[in-house]
Amino acid sequence: MNSVGLARYGIAAFLAWSLLAPAASAKWKYFRTGNSADSGAVPRPGFALMGGGSKQDPAFHFLCERANGGDFLILRANTEDAYAESVDKEIFAMCPLNSAATIVFDDRENSDDPQVVDIINHAETIFLAGGDQSNYVRFWQDTPVQAALNRHIAAGKPMGGSSAGLAVLGEFSFASIIDTIHSPEALADPYGNKVTLTRDFLRIPLLTDVITDTHFAKRDRMGRLLVFMARILQDGWAKQVRAIAVEENAAVLLEADGTAKVLGDGSAYFLEAKMPAGVCRKGEALRWNGVAVRRVGDSGAFNVKTWTSVSGDSYVLSTHGGEVKAAGSTHAIY
Repeated sequence: MNSVGLARYGIAAFLAWSLLAPAASAKWKYFRTGNSADSGAVPRPGFALMGGGSKQDPAFHFLCERANGGDFLILRANTEDAYAESVDKEIFAMCPLNSAATIVFDDRENSDDPQVVDIINHAETIFLAGGDQSNYVRFWQDTPVQAALNRHIAAGKPMGGSSAGLAVLGEFSFASIIDTIHSPEALADPYGNKVTLTRDFLRIPLLTDVITDTHFAKRDRMGRLLVFMARILQDGWAKQVRAIAVEENAAVLLEADGTAKVLGDGSAYFLEAKMPAGVCRKGEALRWNGVAVRRVGDSGAFNVKTWTSVSGDSYVLSTHGGEVKAAGSTHAIY
């Protein structure tokens, strides 16, 4: 498969859980805590962009409140049953919901099951869990599940994602089809075979021209994010590219009007580049100047429509010789 093809291929009764039996040929699993009947609630829009980690209660409360007492659905891939069930119960105990449920996918064929699509169609809130985002891309892209998720978004229903779940929310995504990649390796060769990007997976208008990243400063991902952004421009996918990168145990809570609030232990980073990199070629280190960053901490605000903020601080990044440097920052690149 050539690099374009790879990028494209890289391009979901009672106070107890019940197991809904899938079709005999399917392997997906479904756990539900709460009422077995559909709620019919009318949700309110909003998106929770969660950087991973275990301290995300404010973001879950945000999603629950938007569900308006309805059905909260978690989508996972290749997760142990006991863990999936326990999360259902935790969410149901935390929030005033009709139900909290989980679908666990184990292969692409699951996404063709009409029963899976029906469950997604009836959810008021959808949360994409952490794990390996390559599973989401491989299992869902160009399937009825992808179409159902985009109908959910278009209907103004809330959605959130943490870690891998956040990684696939933007117009552009790092698909991680071959493996993850770390900043030094990515900066050394922007066209290395692990730099697998995909596009148009989910269509959230507020995240047009945006790529997301997670566990950000803790895992030193600034370098690789710059490579992803440079590739998007170099390959002609966009005329400008933006990024939202969220630290572990932090979240960006995004309203339908484009206003967002950052909550949590870490910061969120809003990057923007309008000019292609000076050097973005296979086998050569990325060379790029003038990538603007706005770092926003706990309780700070940002507007993704205007791409402006009165919170936090601004600085500019450049890359040369495999290193990332910051100008105008008192705290280096993070």
